[in-house]
Amino acid sequence: MKTFKLTIAGGGSTYTPGIVKSLLDKKAEFKLEELRLYDINEERQRKVGILVKKVVETLDPDLKVIVTTDPREAFTDADFVFAQMRVGLYRMRELDEKIPLKYDVIGQETCGPGGLAYGLRTIYPMAELIDFCERYAKSSYWIVNYSNPAAIVAKAMHILRPKARILNICDMPVAIMRNMANILGCDRHDIVADYFGLNHFGWFTKIRVKDQDRTEELKAYVREHGYTPPEEKDQVRQEEASWKHTYENAKYLARMFPDYLPNTYMQYYLLGDQIVREADKNHTRANEVMEGREKQIFDAADAYERTGEIDMTPFFTGVHGEFIVEVAMSLAFNLRQRHLVMVPNCGAVKNVPDDAMVEIPAYITNEGPEPVRMGQIPTFYKGMVEQQEACEKLVVEAAIEGSYKKALMAFAMNKTVPSAFVAKKILDEMMEANKEFWPELK
Repeated sequence: MKTFKLTIAGGGSTYTPGIVKSLLDKKAEFKLEELRLYDINEERQRKVGILVKKVVETLDPDLKVIVTTDPREAFTDADFVFAQMRVGLYRMRELDEKIPLKYDVIGQETCGPGGLAYGLRTIYPMAELIDFCERYAKSSYWIVNYSNPAAIVAKAMHILRPKARILNICDMPVAIMRNMANILGCDRHDIVADYFGLNHFGWFTKIRVKDQDRTEELKAYVREHGYTPPEEKDQVRQEEASWKHTYENAKYLARMFPDYLPNTYMQYYLLGDQIVREADKNHTRANEVMEGREKQIFDAADAYERTGEIDMTPFFTGVHGEFIVEVAMSLAFNLRQRHLVMVPNCGAVKNVPDDAMVEIPAYITNEGPEPVRMGQIPTFYKGMVEQQEACEKLVVEAAIEGSYKKALMAFAMNKTVPSAFVAKKILDEMMEANKEFWPELK
């Protein structure tokens, strides 16, 4: 049986135990020879490593686990790298969210000015990660990338490292499809979705379940209830309240723009005034995560070191881990499974620029994705996609060229920002906050 050496880059992430659980649930089909956790934050990596070793001890005690901050040790002869880096950690995410909100602009991790700031932090660390893989990993390596903002990262790497064996993915469409499956009373894997757009910026055009078109049925439900499944309406845990609200907001988008079913992130671009009005400018999603999942997992690591006892169940993150493992297995075994991934457009969406990094269905082979042609899209959606794509292109060029002018253009062009005056205020404040992370802009 073929075995694999797999590295999780950003191994100190609180999502790592869940991904490892998903990997080991598939050990009979996707057997690991070695699991490496790599992070530049040694203490964070150490604590998450404690929990990961507990998962491995329970599910696959013979698996060798390496916890390291050394790139050579982490990537030598690696077959797969799962990338989930968060440059600047939650301290910078909090600023990404709170600085724009000071100016009554969307404060969000990957959308609006916060997403552009996060992208400027992540481009060159991702290029460095690719360089490590080129230097140390097997020539047949695959990076499966979860690192956000995935659209900007994907576009930048297509320019800076065009030969890299990297496949950029996002679990948000899959999470929505999980909810769709609950609404339609089927298994997520039975859904075949047609979808177009950019990462965190797209629409489902058709939903089939075992060759039966159920799009109109689903649209009718979403117009009334959003993406919240019936059985979950009154059972959402308190720490998931913001997600409950996000899923419910889809009903407004589905009513106003009934052609397609929206990605939930479209709320930030089309319902921005409402989102800002309802936001707590002093306590954002970053604070929720730091007080919730972040605190829980590191408290659990501390408690385990003291007592040797732990319940890992709360840290197994379901669809997030399942999806990245499914994609890796399709790459490993040439399964040609159909997934929504990011690829160079090259005519797949007929009336969108060829160099756009679009998120669309593709069949995943051992040589990479084979995109599904999505045809021509209507004017409203084309205009939305082209504006956002141009914004992302400008921020990538700003990073590569060190151009303040292009960064300002990107911030001013973003649909969440009301004017160039506001764009400049936010950009200048974010430049100061990101001194240690951004390329120098002149």
